[in-house]
Amino acid sequence: MTDQIMLKVERLTKTYATAAGPLTVLREVAFSIEAGAMLAVVGPSGSGKTTLLGLCAGLDQPTAGTVTLNGTELGRLTEDERALVRNDCVGFVFQSFQLIPTLTALENVLVPLELRGGHDGLAEARELLARVGLGDRLGHYPVQLSGGEQQRVALARAFINRPKILFCDEPTGNLDDDNARVMLDLVFGLNRERGTTLVLVTHNHELARRCSRIIRLRGGAVVGDEKALTTDSADGHR
Repeated sequence: MTDQIMLKVERLTKTYATAAGPLTVLREVAFSIEAGAMLAVVGPSGSGKTTLLGLCAGLDQPTAGTVTLNGTELGRLTEDERALVRNDCVGFVFQSFQLIPTLTALENVLVPLELRGGHDGLAEARELLARVGLGDRLGHYPVQLSGGEQQRVALARAFINRPKILFCDEPTGNLDDDNARVMLDLVFGLNRERGTTLVLVTHNHELARRCSRIIRLRGGAVVGDEKALTTDSADGHR
């Protein structure tokens, strides 16, 4: 694995204005991860996990501090420029799937390529859907798919641009145990096959231990940062 730093977070702080006064949800969070690494972010509800993920992916801007993604400091970019960076090197899997209801599974997977423009990825989209076990559901709309199947479509969509880094926000939160296991095997399998850096927000400690490193948040601050020696992390660092 290369020692290239894929994501560097420095003194990241996020404060929101509320009727009761300023609410700080992240406090000077700092860490960096190398290309190909697998990082889990854990913590109780309200600890700032999802906020941190959004900042790292350039979906929101911090109140203070910096995020450097694949060598680019996101705070120096316009909103349109951040969108270009995301489309070039970021994949995102949300807990709520966020599929477009009027598009088929195949069309949903192709959306990131259409946003990028000028690239025919039909064959790869079909291959990815087959890889996640949906090769026979290409023409189905989200309403015709189970929750587990919708999440697998979302995973295929996240990988269609061959992202350098994949952000997953509670990817198994809406799935039953069987579908959760399938989803996790796919996430870690694709991480190994493609060398994609993985940042995973989860409340599931068993899932977190499948990553090579675990960062613990509480009250918006990092209270723990440890390596996890598991089968998946060992495979990912051969």
